[in-house]
Amino acid sequence: MGLSSIRAIWAWLAMVLVLVGLAVAGPAEAQNAMEKRIALVIGNSAYKAGALPTPANDAGLIAQTLQAAGFDVIGARDLDQNGLRDTLRDFLAKANASGPDTIAFVYLAGYGLQYQGDNYFVPVDAQIANATDVPVEAIRVSDFTRSLAAIRNRGSIVVLDAARANPFAQSNQPLAGGLALVEADANQVIAFNAAPGTVAPPEAGPYGAYAHALAEMMRVGGLPLGDVFDRTRLRVSDLSKGAQISWDASKFGGAFTFLDRGPDAPAVQASSYNSATMRTKAIRDFDERDAYFAALDRDTLAGYEDFLAAYPDDPMARRVRAIIAARREAITWRETWVSDTPEAYWSYLRRYPRGPHVWDARRRLEHFEAALEPPPSFTVIEYDVPPPPPPEIVYVDRPILYFDDADFGYAPPPPVVFLAPPPPDFVVLAPPQPSVDLYVLPAPVFVPVPQWVLPPRDIAPPENNVIFNNIHNTVVNNTVINNNTTVNQSAAAPAAPGLTTAQKLTGAAVVAGAGAAALHVALPPSVQKHAAVIQQQNPAAATKVPAVSPVPAGQPQNTHALPGTKGQPLPPVGNTPVTQGQSQAKKVQSPQSVPNTVQKPGAAAVAPAAQDQNVNAHALPGTKGQPLPPVGNTQVTPKQVQAKKPQPSQPVINSVQNPVSAVKPAAHAQAAKTAAPAAVTGAPAKPKVVAATPPRHAAPKPAPQAKAAPQMARQAPAPHVAAPARAPAAKPQAQPKPQPQPKIVQQAKRPPQAHPPQKPPVKKCGAPGLPACH
Repeated sequence: MGLSSIRAIWAWLAMVLVLVGLAVAGPAEAQNAMEKRIALVIGNSAYKAGALPTPANDAGLIAQTLQAAGFDVIGARDLDQNGLRDTLRDFLAKANASGPDTIAFVYLAGYGLQYQGDNYFVPVDAQIANATDVPVEAIRVSDFTRSLAAIRNRGSIVVLDAARANPFAQSNQPLAGGLALVEADANQVIAFNAAPGTVAPPEAGPYGAYAHALAEMMRVGGLPLGDVFDRTRLRVSDLSKGAQISWDASKFGGAFTFLDRGPDAPAVQASSYNSATMRTKAIRDFDERDAYFAALDRDTLAGYEDFLAAYPDDPMARRVRAIIAARREAITWRETWVSDTPEAYWSYLRRYPRGPHVWDARRRLEHFEAALEPPPSFTVIEYDVPPPPPPEIVYVDRPILYFDDADFGYAPPPPVVFLAPPPPDFVVLAPPQPSVDLYVLPAPVFVPVPQWVLPPRDIAPPENNVIFNNIHNTVVNNTVINNNTTVNQSAAAPAAPGLTTAQKLTGAAVVAGAGAAALHVALPPSVQKHAAVIQQQNPAAATKVPAVSPVPAGQPQNTHALPGTKGQPLPPVGNTPVTQGQSQAKKVQSPQSVPNTVQKPGAAAVAPAAQDQNVNAHALPGTKGQPLPPVGNTQVTPKQVQAKKPQPSQPVINSVQNPVSAVKPAAHAQAAKTAAPAAVTGAPAKPKVVAATPPRHAAPKPAPQAKAAPQMARQAPAPHVAAPARAPAAKPQAQPKPQPQPKIVQQAKRPPQAHPPQKPPVKKCGAPGLPACH
């Protein structure tokens, strides 16, 4: 071999080494790249077919937890079909533009349906009378998950908190209950709130057991992704007393943790959970209690069967048998659907002649124009699971299976093992404040994570993420709703050990430069545009809170759109009679208390009874140049005024506000006596003078004539109300002879600028000797 040949060989080897080095360095460099995290969270509660109490709150809780883990979260609540389709399209575009170092998380809470082997997420406006309406009215989830997996980012996590008993397709050909068993795509996790073919029990709120448990486990530092869902299953079983068993399937590759665990973290209390031999140990080698939780942790058909073989007479045996029955039937139907031949559907019908997917099988046989009943002889397909034994059939001879069915007499499971107790602040979660903006998710009070739980390393967190920057602090969106102002405060305070949540919130301080909007989850672009169009077309349909200049803490920051602002016409004021639905009285409160009322555009605002103002005034008297109403001996009836009982003052921080205060009808009679004492006694009331700048569309306000008020009240015509016994009641159309009145009263009677003023016809009637007015 010559020298040139040796040099050529060495050159070739050098090139190979360079290529190998590049191949090795490529994944390492990719591994060291900054990870991006994006998330989409949707909670549908306001269904036309039947509202749900928890999905919107659940979505807000999960969105907040994802923000703490460094996710750039967009989300919305109560989306119709068009809004849901546009939102999913927006998120796919965002995931595609985020690059290969992106982790995508999707959480859908609401009603979910399975139809012919696929799962569907239901928008709030869906009208599903028959099973065949499902593909038209709902969104097929597999279309979205396949598109998300095709982007080939680092991985995706899709959670369907949607396995619920639903009000749709209530016919003689019902849908199978729960969600259908599916397989995850490459580098993807699919998770359900209830095992395939089962449904979660109804919950009153404020949060569902699955969202509560999932949020808790996501906040545990250093927990691998698979362990998050395994521990969630154990916690869900504990919270629901065994009535709900969550499920997940994973093909996720690589390591991922939501939050990191610091070196100063205490030892894990449930050390046996992390034992290397825990999942390789035979089920029969556990005692009865631990064997049940070991099988539940593994969540495999083989593990549950091993439990029954080892402990057939255990109190949990009946519950485990039902879990096996549901899983075996779900696997059988999945393989039937994948085969999608008449022989496959006949094979299913032979195994489960009254199973939950009977009507799905019959619909597919009709599609193939095949006989509905299995023929005497055909080629039975080979399933991966054996036929169900007779004791299992009873559990699946119904469309819906749930694990708290009283017909089966399930015994409650023992206290959960293999898990540390939940953090004290995360045992009972306070309900979030109701959202006042269209489509915006509720924002719960953020419970701080322990000091040894650290933000994830090597990620690129989104900008202005208040939750991520304060994971060890109490962060609260404190929206204080007043009659005509809304105060939004973003508060964060150190989570001092040993303090209760209320104590920590009481000592909260305002975060400098952080507005309340930063605490809310951003709307998807298409939903944001749709909300803006709705508000522009109909301002009364949304209570959008505009941003204003910062002011000191405790002072009004944001204002609702009240009548008279932005050129809106003012409603009639003065002594115009109103109906029962147009008048509400506020609470009588101490100076420290904050009214819990939202003033909607066009609704009547009634002054407190302690100020003796006219309860028939639609707008707040004296504000922004509006004329003061007449006062004095004007009498009202209980049907025209509603008042609330005085309540003690309440702290501003962590107050849950109700946008529309409810007034009990039983308080009508007392309200009439409290709100208008001058009408009973006949004594003139002293008007309250409020200085304000006249609006552009109103005439300048004349100087008030305080001494003329009693005379105005005696000369002004009485509204159509119940009159005293000594004076005859006047009919609504009655117009006595006009009397000279001060200019302020004439302004009070002026109709809105939206309608041209018209002079009422002068009727010569009602006087002695003349007929009454009609």
